[in-house]
Amino acid sequence: MKTVKQRIQKRRKFTEEFKLHIVREFESGKFSVKELSILYRIPLTNLYRWIYKYSTTEEYGYRVVELKNSSYMKINDLQKEIKQLKEMLADKQIKIELLEKQIELAEKRHNIDIKKKKSMRPLSGSKNTGKKEGLQ
Repeated sequence: MKTVKQRIQKRRKFTEEFKLHIVREFESGKFSVKELSILYRIPLTNLYRWIYKYSTTEEYGYRVVELKNSSYMKINDLQKEIKQLKEMLADKQIKIELLEKQIELAEKRHNIDIKKKKSMRPLSGSKNTGKKEGLQ
């Protein structure tokens, strides 16, 4: 017969300062109630009780509706930003490909190497002599 071990969670007691800190974080719009619950591992009922008790804007008996900085809106904003960044990346990639094609055509037309090759050593005339141009 197997023995089943149950993990008993100890009862936690939160200070008034901690509760006020949590309520301030909610009121500032940095976090939603759900995010605070996950972040601090505090049940939603406790958070709502603290908000009604310590908040200067929320009243007991009214449901807290997060519109301005809700997690849904944050997710939408982040998705829009990701879309914009992907578009910018695609534009930059097209520009890079265009410039590489221009370099390739110029190399063929003028019969010279424009791109630096990693394996090539610098030409003897390309050394830095320490003199600045226009000072001689």
